[in-house]
Amino acid sequence: MNHEIVESFAQMAREKGIDKDILIGIVEDIFGMMVKKKYGPNVKYDVVVNMDKGDIEIYLEKEVVEVVEDPSTQISVADAQKKSGDNLAAGEEFVEIVPLVDFGRRLVISAKQNLNQRIKEIEREAIFNEYTNSIGEIVVGEIYQIRKGKGEILVMHNKNELLLPRNEQIYKERYKKGDTIRAIVKEVRKGAGNPTVVISRTDPAFLMRLFEIEIPEVYDGIIEIKRIAREPGDRAKVAVLSHDERIDAVGACVGMKGVRIHAIVRELNNENIDVINYSEDPLVFIQRALAPAKLKEIQMDKENKKAVINVANDQVSLAIGKGGQNVRLASKLTGYELNVQKEGGEEEEEYDMDLSEFREELGDVLYHKFFDENFKSVRDIIQTSKEELVNTLGIEPEKVDEILTMLKKGFEEAEIEVDEETDALLAEIDGAEKEEKSEKNEISADVKTHEESEETKTEETKQ
Repeated sequence: MNHEIVESFAQMAREKGIDKDILIGIVEDIFGMMVKKKYGPNVKYDVVVNMDKGDIEIYLEKEVVEVVEDPSTQISVADAQKKSGDNLAAGEEFVEIVPLVDFGRRLVISAKQNLNQRIKEIEREAIFNEYTNSIGEIVVGEIYQIRKGKGEILVMHNKNELLLPRNEQIYKERYKKGDTIRAIVKEVRKGAGNPTVVISRTDPAFLMRLFEIEIPEVYDGIIEIKRIAREPGDRAKVAVLSHDERIDAVGACVGMKGVRIHAIVRELNNENIDVINYSEDPLVFIQRALAPAKLKEIQMDKENKKAVINVANDQVSLAIGKGGQNVRLASKLTGYELNVQKEGGEEEEEYDMDLSEFREELGDVLYHKFFDENFKSVRDIIQTSKEELVNTLGIEPEKVDEILTMLKKGFEEAEIEVDEETDALLAEIDGAEKEEKSEKNEISADVKTHEESEETKTEETKQ
């Protein structure tokens, strides 16, 4: 029976990856509790566990006395001599080996349950410590469950369950059960059961770790990644600094024919990555961050971390970027609030539409959802990333795609109509101005002719 129990405990420990010495300590504690439960809290005992031989021995230590007052710690001279076969006298110590069968089946099953509970606690602590020490590191696991309601994904890594929440997923990606996935350990939370290990593919640290994997100079510390600004799945800006004058930081990160950066782009589902040289001078850094736009002038307010950027008319769209993305990322990267203006200080005005114009297409429920989240205009929505819309409104990505397509189409058609109306109005104004100018010229000519006629009459009268 001893061998079966030890083998059972040892198998449990092997499955959970528990250290043998830790297991021995747990077994000794549990069987000690069994002894106290059977013989009382004052009992003197010793538990010896031999995992190699598969044996457990329990020894009871009692004092030999003439008159027994406490059976848990004392034994009479007659009983001691009878059990040991030795001629023991009062005052000596008697040691008795207790067979496990004496504890009964119920106590042994209870011990096994206690051991299982202790092993689970150790397992939880081991998982917590393992992943707490791995925060910021990349893990590779297999998708084994997709929760469609919440959009969460469960990933199996080293027989442990990791959680990839919807807001930590790249919105463009579509996942399937059995796919291998890479992500960064972002957070470990303790709970009633096993710790919840949260992983992420949208965290800027994930992009940094990918740079370290693909670019040896970054891993070795020759090139340092100073800052990262990222809109996952769309675009990212990475500021790098070389600690070796002989190595071009941007060139090393991009690689020959872009082979290094393309490996990272593929991993991030074709997320565009701009790599720029870092500078301690905010003026230079802002110029580089707003590339490829060419800037005319930058007015800095270093105290309030603000900057007004003047650009030529043909560079405004480049500086701002699609949906304001370029200037938004540059602002995150530099830490400055950037305000792009046309050359001459005239701020770029963008056409917009009130969301109420699309209330019928959206329906009252969706319209009020947008309104409650402070989306008042069409530009507010189309300049917000799809990922943020999904998380804020709690609707499916496919539905967000339909909404964005509908809004953009209506917005563009309305913008074209406004442009045509504006052109017509300008043409009308221009025509009116020309007509007015023509009338003025005619009046001026009539006045001039009249003046010449009067002068002629005056001369004739004099003659």
